[in-house]
Amino acid sequence: MDIFLQQVINGLTLGAVYAIVALGYTMVYGIIQLINFAHGEVVMIGAMVALTVINLLAAAGLPPLVVVLIGAGCAIPVCMLVGYGMERLAYRPLRRAPRLAPLITAIGVSIILQHLAMLVWSRNVLAFPQIIETRVYTVAGAAITNVQIAVLLVCVAIMAGLAALVYRTRLGIAMRAAAQNAQVAGLMGIDVNRVIAATFVIGASLAAIAGVLVGTYYGVAQYTMGSILGLKAFSAAVLGGIGNIPGAMLGGVLLGVVEALGAGYIGDLTDLCRIAGISDWLTQRCSGGGHFVLFGSNYQDVFAFVVLILVLVFRPSGLLGERVGDRA
Repeated sequence: MDIFLQQVINGLTLGAVYAIVALGYTMVYGIIQLINFAHGEVVMIGAMVALTVINLLAAAGLPPLVVVLIGAGCAIPVCMLVGYGMERLAYRPLRRAPRLAPLITAIGVSIILQHLAMLVWSRNVLAFPQIIETRVYTVAGAAITNVQIAVLLVCVAIMAGLAALVYRTRLGIAMRAAAQNAQVAGLMGIDVNRVIAATFVIGASLAAIAGVLVGTYYGVAQYTMGSILGLKAFSAAVLGGIGNIPGAMLGGVLLGVVEALGAGYIGDLTDLCRIAGISDWLTQRCSGGGHFVLFGSNYQDVFAFVVLILVLVFRPSGLLGERVGDRA
């Protein structure tokens, strides 16, 4: 039970971050049916900008929390500018193009941002400044740190704030109207281009916060960190029902918990092969010989995608998605 509770805590922390990133995917897809594969790189840029600012302020004698907040405050507008630039320069000209063209463009933008980050911050793994003292609390035999608590509280507050924005403000009404039918929304006086741009900007700000949380939680940052994180967050959005905001939240949390429980109870695939009695057989067939290792000896990512596949097989629209017909 201690292991179970510990892995649930770890999974909720990780899943909350997945949910924040997944919201960016699902908001954009809900309005213009575009899978913005460059969204993970926006998370990376947010982490890198915050890392740079925190390093500059680390010796200034400011309280650690203030330094982190300043780093996040600098990362958010940079990412918002990147998100707006992507929509204005890369996606808006292709809005009426066949769906494959914006998809390929999104992949290209992802590669461009990744390599620009490599030129600015190098290809090395950078240590994220751990200026906040970590404190460990024990809950029913499981350990939870103050950083994990902060990550959970920030993510819950962001999700609540976004829900209030979408369902209680004029911008949210315009976003939902554009998602329902952009042409009719335009006829009703809604500036669809401005709504779409605002959606990209809001998603980019969420990505910046997620980047700061990931860097603070794991203590490292690299120019490739957005790739796998973005892929998992996109999977979370699909799991919950792409285009559905509550679904993105549910999918992210569920994906994180499944991944953590799988890693905690199954562990290393090499150990599983040894238990099954096939480790020697696999080792003999490895061209390099020696100890056989698959998936870098850690295959916790497999569980998340296995669950995703199973859900999509039995419910292609996702957990909270609705089966709808194509628009006329």
